[in-house]
Amino acid sequence: MGLFNRGFKPNVSRNGQPPPANGDLPAEGALPPAEPQARPEPAIPEEPAPERAVPEQVAPERDAPLDSPAGHAPRAEPAARATSAPPVNPAPPDHSDEDRISASEALAPTRRPGSSRPPGAAIGDESERRAKIISFANQKGGVAKTTTTLNLAVAFDESGHDVLAVDLDPQGNLTMSQGIDPDKVDGSMYDVLVDHVPIREVIHEREIDIAVASIDLAGAEIAMSMQIGRERSLEKALAAVVDDYDFICIDTPPSLGLLTVNALTASDKVIVPVQCEYLSMRGLVQLQNTLQMIRENLNPRVQIEGILPTMLDSRTVHAKEAVEILEENFGELVFKSRIRKAIKFAEAPVRGSSVLKYDPKGNAANYYRELAKEVLTNGAS
Repeated sequence: MGLFNRGFKPNVSRNGQPPPANGDLPAEGALPPAEPQARPEPAIPEEPAPERAVPEQVAPERDAPLDSPAGHAPRAEPAARATSAPPVNPAPPDHSDEDRISASEALAPTRRPGSSRPPGAAIGDESERRAKIISFANQKGGVAKTTTTLNLAVAFDESGHDVLAVDLDPQGNLTMSQGIDPDKVDGSMYDVLVDHVPIREVIHEREIDIAVASIDLAGAEIAMSMQIGRERSLEKALAAVVDDYDFICIDTPPSLGLLTVNALTASDKVIVPVQCEYLSMRGLVQLQNTLQMIRENLNPRVQIEGILPTMLDSRTVHAKEAVEILEENFGELVFKSRIRKAIKFAEAPVRGSSVLKYDPKGNAANYYRELAKEVLTNGAS
């Protein structure tokens, strides 16, 4: 019996009492009641361990039955999660949606009321502003564009008008003609066109107000090549001052590049100085073609104000024939005024002044006073 009882020793420890010394079973009074024997063994509470880990990963619902199988609980949660509201942090309502266009408007845009101006037309028509904008253009160099720009502007000023001259020539001759060194200016029209600096910051007060140029303008066309709407850069810049002046006179470089296109796009009228020689007149055809393209694509209002014969030497037969050719081909577009050769035109820039200030009573000054009267009256016609 001792050997038989030894096999039951592991079961005695479940009551928490030490086994008897002789190895026999304990007395009946010492035996635990039936209910304590039915208690689960210590290993049983360790079985639901996986069930305890499930609530940490997936939040269980409070109303779920407690006796549901452990295998079904984690599967039911993903199904319920898939049908719930998707955003964890819903965005607050955006009241700016009213300003957004719909998909149909984006695919088929329509012009809104009140937007009758072409895109980028910052200065509007001549009737909508104070200033009349005149460009002086000819791709042929040495035809007195700068001389005409300065002296006609000063003649306008003598007539009681407020005038702004704009120097778009990288050579800066108009700037130098008013005694300003283009190499020493802090800002120039380059900064206005490329960096969109306000044009008021580059205006200097001399005989007239002048927006100065610098040699940096030689690189303006390359710097502006990647800009959207680069042909309207000058027009947008002038929008800030079109109500401050009666006339804005623009001196252009001797080319039909982007700087000249900017000037023509911003202008109402174009005065074409023409030296009374064959090569100078030949460029008129190219200028007319350029103006036609600008009217069709950029500025429908620009027109030729007149063709001005300059540096006329009436003693030569060739000069007389050149004027006759101009009048035969362009008729009333040719100004009645004539700008004849005079040494005063070369001397005045040395003094940093116009010929009207340098020699106010001379013939050279009177040539431009007569031209100013003709333009103020009715243009070339």
